[in-house]
Amino acid sequence: MFASAAIALVAVLWWATAGALDRQTDAAIRADAIALAERWREAGATGLAEAIEERLAVDVENESLYLLLEAEGTRRLAGNLDRWPNAPAGEGAWFRTRVLHDGVAAEARLHRLDLPGLRLIVGRDESEREQLRRLLTEGVLWASGAVVLFALLGAWMLRHALQTRMRPVFATTAAIAGGDLASRIALSGRGDEFDRLAQTLNGMLERIVTLMEGVRGVSDAIAHDLRTPIARARAKLEDALSDVPDEAALRAAVEQGIADLDGISRIFQALLRIAEAEAGARRAAFAPLDLVPVLADAAEIYEVAAEARGQHFATDLPERLELVGDRDLLLQAIANLLDNAIKFTPPGGTVTLAARLLPAAIEVAVADDGPGLVPEDRAHAGERFFRADKARATPGSGLGLSLVQAVVNLHAGELRLEDATPDRTPPGLRVVLRLPKP
Repeated sequence: MFASAAIALVAVLWWATAGALDRQTDAAIRADAIALAERWREAGATGLAEAIEERLAVDVENESLYLLLEAEGTRRLAGNLDRWPNAPAGEGAWFRTRVLHDGVAAEARLHRLDLPGLRLIVGRDESEREQLRRLLTEGVLWASGAVVLFALLGAWMLRHALQTRMRPVFATTAAIAGGDLASRIALSGRGDEFDRLAQTLNGMLERIVTLMEGVRGVSDAIAHDLRTPIARARAKLEDALSDVPDEAALRAAVEQGIADLDGISRIFQALLRIAEAEAGARRAAFAPLDLVPVLADAAEIYEVAAEARGQHFATDLPERLELVGDRDLLLQAIANLLDNAIKFTPPGGTVTLAARLLPAAIEVAVADDGPGLVPEDRAHAGERFFRADKARATPGSGLGLSLVQAVVNLHAGELRLEDATPDRTPPGLRVVLRLPKP
C-alpha cells in the first residue's frame, strides 16, 4: 500500500510537470498560429512573411520554428527550417518529429496550417524540454525504485517487530497447549495495544483456570457429598429387602430411599441452575420488572416457615424498585437467602428482609440472628458445596450461596457478607445484594 501510494504520487508529480510543459508548448504554438493566420488575412502573404521574420528576430532563445512555403512549390517565403518536415502517418495537424534547425537536428513540436496558396509550419524546439522530460523520467524511475526498496524494508521491519511483540503470546499459548496452565504472557510495560491484548489474554486465562478449578472442585465435591446419601439409600433398601418385619417397615424404607434420591435430584438441579447462570444462558430472559413484588412473594412464603419455628419475620420494602433482570432467578436467590437465614436463626430470633434504592444501585439485604460467618469462611461462602463448621449439623448441600453468587454475577451485581450486629455475640449474618439500576 505504501509503495502503491508513493508511486502514484510520483506519477502525478511527473504528469503535472512534464504534462504542464507539453500543454504550455501547445498553447504557445496555437496562439502563435492564430496570430499569424490573422496577420495573413490582414496583409496577405507578404505581411505573413514579415511577421515571421519579426518573430525570428526577437527570438533570443532560438526556440521558435517557422516555415512558409508556396502551396504548389517548394520555394521558401520565410522561416528558419531547411525543408518541410516529414509528418508521421496519421498524426494530423499536430505532430512531433526531428527537424534541421539552423543545420542542427532537433526534436520539435509542430503545427501545420494550410492557407490558400500557402503552407505554414509553426512549432517550437523541444530539445531542452525533452532533456528536462528525460531527467524527470529518470528521477521518477529512481524514486519508484527507492519507494519499492523502502516499502520492502519497511514491511520486513514491521513483520519483524510484530513477530517480536507476539513471540511471548506464541510461547504462552504453546505452553498452555502443552499443559502448563500457570504460564502467563509477559508485559513490556509500554501500555500499548499489545500490552492491552496480553492483559486481556491473561485475564481470560485466569478465568479459565478458575473455572477449571471450580469444575475440578465440583467434581470432587459431588463425589464426596453425594456418595453418602446414595450409599445410605442403597443400604436402607438392601436392609428392607433382606429383613422386612412388616409391610409398614418396608414402606417406610422405600419412602426414605425416595426422599434421599429426591435430595440428590435437588442437588443436581441446583448445579444446573448455577451452570446456566454462570454461562449467561438466562440472559435472554431479562426484562424490566418491579423487584418489590418479587421480594413480597418470597417474604410471604418464608414468613410462615419462620413463625412455625418461633421466629419473628420483618420486612422493610419501598413502594417500587425498577430493575432489568430474570424474575425467576432473582426470586430463587432471595428464597435461598431467606431459607438459610431461617435455618440458622434460633427460636425467638429475627429474620429481616429489607431493600432500598441507592443513587446507582438497588440494595437487597437479608439479616438473621444466627451464628454468622467468620471472615475466613466468608471468602469461600460462594463456592459450591462449601459448608462452614457450624453448618455441618444442619441439612443442606452447600449450594445455596453458590446459586446466589451466580445470579448476582449474571446481573452484574455484587454480593457482600457482613455481621448483622457486630457488637453482639453471636453477631448474626447480613447478606447484601447490590444490583445495578437500569
